[in-house]
Amino acid sequence: MTFLFLDTLKKGYSTNILHVKIIKLNAIDSTNTYLKQLNKEVLLEDEVVVCAKHQRAGRGQRTAMWYSKVGESLTFSVFKRVYSLPADQQFLLVMLTALAVKDVLNSLEVPAVAIKWPNDILSRSKKLCGVLIENTLQQAAITTCISGIGLNVNQTGFDNLPMATSMRISTGKKFDVEAVFHAVANEVLNRLRSIPETDFQVIKQEYEAALFRKNKVSTFQRPCGTHFNGIITGIAASGALLVEHENGAMEQFQMKEIKLLY
Repeated sequence: MTFLFLDTLKKGYSTNILHVKIIKLNAIDSTNTYLKQLNKEVLLEDEVVVCAKHQRAGRGQRTAMWYSKVGESLTFSVFKRVYSLPADQQFLLVMLTALAVKDVLNSLEVPAVAIKWPNDILSRSKKLCGVLIENTLQQAAITTCISGIGLNVNQTGFDNLPMATSMRISTGKKFDVEAVFHAVANEVLNRLRSIPETDFQVIKQEYEAALFRKNKVSTFQRPCGTHFNGIITGIAASGALLVEHENGAMEQFQMKEIKLLY
């Protein structure tokens, strides 16, 4: 059985997250919730990472839950102070985090990695990773960002979750969980640190290029249950999904307003 360690990476990710406080916990309800509460109590310094062996109430977008197996998957959150990022650019933080995860998975030769809008990471069309971004705003600017990440690393069983997968299932190889943690956390921080010099449109184009089912006829479901066919063409500046209907009309969708069926 082969373990893949960080020194096999082609892009040279460091195994250390320099000058970053890492808090490791055995069990907690949610690493995002823990960081939010901790920041209220002690006013956290910039760049703190919380990693939990077991997350009892991991959260996805809205009411979705995230389930992971102890010792075989990763659940962690990255706290980053953001200086005067306009509130109308909140989706930039989603894109940067998702692209950071995608870059690491690509470097580890996980096949067919794509981003399913808005922030699920897929391999071979199955869900490998979920991202939950929670921001603090002051007036019209974002001041802090918490990027929560759930990544299936070596897990091989997913009860009643036929569309779930892991790095191990997708590649046939077993990974060093700690090395993957350092690689992903480090790349997320690198991406978030670049915000002052980041061109929103450049990142938007990079994100759109990685979108699952982009430019392909797909079937969608509305909250009322009705289905329609359309083509994902990209995203709006707000992060809304742009779908072209069969008659050529374009429609924008926010989270939970549409479900991609595949």
